[in-house]
Formats: sequence, C-alpha cells, structure tokens
Amino acid sequence: MKLTKSLIGRSKNQIATAQSLGLKRVGDVTVQPDNTATNGKINKISHMVEVTKA
Repeated sequence: MKLTKSLIGRSKNQIATAQSLGLKRVGDVTVQPDNTATNGKINKISHMVEVTKA
C-alpha cells in the first residue's frame, strides 16, 4: 500500500493508524499481510492510501 495524501490536519486516530501500517510521509510504500486487522486499518484510512494486491 502507498500513502497518497498528507497526514497534516488528520485526526490523531488516522495518524496513528497510518503509522502503525508503516506509513509516515506521502509516497511511503509498505507490504502488509492480508488479514482482518490490516483490512480494518485500511478501511479507516482508505481515502488516504492506494492499495494494490500482490
């Protein structure tokens, strides 16, 4: 997944969720496991990330 929108001005919960996924700045890319916990985090910040299935 890739962070496409800035974290500036977002709620503390959204910032914490992005950081827990390893996303700190725009353009950061991480590979995460496909499980329910990760999918829940993605749903919470879906408007800020671009998800691709490998």
